[in-house]
Amino acid sequence: MKSLLATALSGAALTLLTGAAQTAQAAEPFAACLSQLRGPALKAGVSGATFDRHTAGLAPDMAVIGLLDAQPEFKTPIWDYMAGLVDDERVSDGQAGMARWQSELDRAASRYGVDPATIAAVWGVESNFGRTLGGRPLLTSLSTLSCFGRRQAYFRGEFFATLKIIQDEHIAPDRLVGSWAGAFGQTQFMPSTYLRLAVDFDGDGRRDLVDSVPDALASTANFLKRAGWNPALDWGYEVRLPAGVDTAGAGRKNKRPMSSWARQGVTRADGQPLPGGDTPAGLLLPAGRNGPAFLVTRNFDALYSYNAAESYALAIAHLSDRLRGAGPLTQAWPTDDPGLSRAERRELQRLLIAKGYDVGEPDGMIGARTRQALQAAQRELGLPADGRAGQKALKALKASAAAKGPG
Repeated sequence: MKSLLATALSGAALTLLTGAAQTAQAAEPFAACLSQLRGPALKAGVSGATFDRHTAGLAPDMAVIGLLDAQPEFKTPIWDYMAGLVDDERVSDGQAGMARWQSELDRAASRYGVDPATIAAVWGVESNFGRTLGGRPLLTSLSTLSCFGRRQAYFRGEFFATLKIIQDEHIAPDRLVGSWAGAFGQTQFMPSTYLRLAVDFDGDGRRDLVDSVPDALASTANFLKRAGWNPALDWGYEVRLPAGVDTAGAGRKNKRPMSSWARQGVTRADGQPLPGGDTPAGLLLPAGRNGPAFLVTRNFDALYSYNAAESYALAIAHLSDRLRGAGPLTQAWPTDDPGLSRAERRELQRLLIAKGYDVGEPDGMIGARTRQALQAAQRELGLPADGRAGQKALKALKASAAAKGPG
């Protein structure tokens, strides 16, 4: 009988083989697509020499097509998403980074009107303060997305923008690596956003979001300013809702004056009074009426524009508060199985490794190998085999390791 570990590994191998087969099948239509893109690229300002040189030898990476429909902002429970992005480790690292780059953050805040904690929060969520920039070559990912899957017109614009960065900004293609969708640098700009909004803040004559922290931080501040950030506003507040308050009109876009919310008995969760006046604010209930509630201003909308997902904007907003010294959210998420911090995810991975499962390095990233191994372990432990890394799975793995004993 095949072991559970062997089953998981054979599944991973099958996935790799399937991906290779898809890439081989896509080679001919990909080459034809690139040929058809040459004319539009020239109209977008890419020279023929640049296009020919940097598309020669390109091969599609069909793995990015699957990632297009599996974005964590939309697929992951909000309590898992927030637990991994806003934990004590990231707060500590962020405060250290803010201290190191205080002068540059203060200059960016003065020039663009965006406070240092908000800039640093974007930096932390996007690349873990420069530690995780992504490893996929932009030309490969964006050319693939330009020819296959949905939103091809959008990704073609980003593909052409990448070629223009190489051509006009003289950035080597091997420095342009990032996410599967083409975002790159320490604060993960899309190529077209780079062309519009990146700034040279360290004065070396180059807009370098990969190796220059000052350029990355100031470019992010410039982005948020252009997105409508108002230095006179907070992003919003966690709030308490009185019993019986009407939440039928909840939503980021359905804003009412702060004074209107105050009259309904809505209060800040930290005990401070809501600001008075007519500042528009919307009621955000990311997990429904029984979870944490927030009143959000137009500054929250500016964060949302960085990556169009409310969970993403909330992670930035909450992390910025934590970097200023605030504590965790007051209201618990409505689940009996909360998410794991990155330290807890690494612990879970080490426990799986100790049971004989191959999950790679215990890096706190819950990828396919960890989920497959966790599913097998859950079956062994009599748990629902959903592959979700939550507190129940961690507790069961710890109990199993304790029962086995040392050695």
